[in-house]
Amino acid sequence: MPVPGDSGESMTIRPVTRSDRDEWARMREALFPDPPIAEIDEWLDATAAGGTHPVGVAVFVADRGNGSLAGFVEIGSRNYAEGCNTSPVAYLEGWYVDPDARRGGLGRRLQRTAEDWARANGFTEMASDAELHNDVSLGAHLSLGFEEVERQVCFRKSLFL
Repeated sequence: MPVPGDSGESMTIRPVTRSDRDEWARMREALFPDPPIAEIDEWLDATAAGGTHPVGVAVFVADRGNGSLAGFVEIGSRNYAEGCNTSPVAYLEGWYVDPDARRGGLGRRLQRTAEDWARANGFTEMASDAELHNDVSLGAHLSLGFEEVERQVCFRKSLFL
């Protein structure tokens, strides 16, 4: 049975299920600021009914084998992605590995699962993004063969002061 800090080789990568809801939500909260739990419930309801998430996102999780998860990858598609030559393009919407399970190949296994999904669905390119200050994510993307194509700073201005 895998233990915390396991290299990830013995963990099973599989599609997310309803019983993973709380663990998936925990990891999404660590990755995204203010992640809406309603989005997880919407996705689980749609897939339980035999469909897919409204935007066609597939979710795979790393199962520790003890009732908890160690990571996830969310892969979908977008009509456009910077630096890509095809449309639509597979897009890595979310990718997370718990800190105790990092640097052992689990992130690579999750990424390869997303690539397999993309190929099986006819995509020839995959895109992703990371925040400029997230050196861990930037390094992980580069180590897995992603090429940096653009840096940007986004702005917002409220029109109601």
